[in-house]
Amino acid sequence: MDRTRFVIKLLTVLCVTAIVVVAVVMVSQKDDYPDRFSTSATGRVYAKADVANLTIGFQTETKKTAAEAVAENSDKMNEIVAALKALDIEAKDIKTTNYNLNPVYNWTQDRGQELQGYWVFQNVTIKIRDLDVIGEAIAKTTEKGANQIGGVSFTIDDEEELKAQARAEAIDLAQQKAKEIARQTGMKLGKVTNVYENQVSYPQTRYYSDMALGMGGGGEIEAPQIEAGENEVQVEVTVTYEVK
Repeated sequence: MDRTRFVIKLLTVLCVTAIVVVAVVMVSQKDDYPDRFSTSATGRVYAKADVANLTIGFQTETKKTAAEAVAENSDKMNEIVAALKALDIEAKDIKTTNYNLNPVYNWTQDRGQELQGYWVFQNVTIKIRDLDVIGEAIAKTTEKGANQIGGVSFTIDDEEELKAQARAEAIDLAQQKAKEIARQTGMKLGKVTNVYENQVSYPQTRYYSDMALGMGGGGEIEAPQIEAGENEVQVEVTVTYEVK
């Protein structure tokens, strides 16, 4: 009986000791990992685009042989590229992004599938740094036979300075938000422990033509008026504070 009481007392002491140890550890951990509070904000800067990206291409009609289709496409695309270079668009800013040689088949009930010929499609993506020649680039290349025009997207060549401005605005807004929330809730903010920049995908000003222009050529074409507008540069940050 005495032995049983001894065991019970020993277990009681061990349980109390364990509770005390856990409490001490929790307090220690709380000191090591104080409460945190975070706010996020987005800074925005608007600036006029200074680079246009344009896709121009040519697709042949169906030719009897692959060689004929390739030859016609090569002749037309060489003229198109020459027209672009005549507008002072440098070779480094002209890039072939698509080239396809495709057979054309016809299927009938009597004969099944028969090869009719071949067609070739090729396009180039160009970077236009002088925005005043966008419309002229479309007109001149169409005169030379271009019959496929992709979308015109406007970008800013060097965004780092604009991002720095947007980042500063975002940090300021996040700090203002944190102080306002602290004032409203009675929370006391400590030092800033972390600033994290989130990845933001923001839309670019974009003009879509995405149209086929027939077979192209056939005389002088009036240059379309295309406006670049402004781009929005965004930076989103999260600011983390200690809570006292």
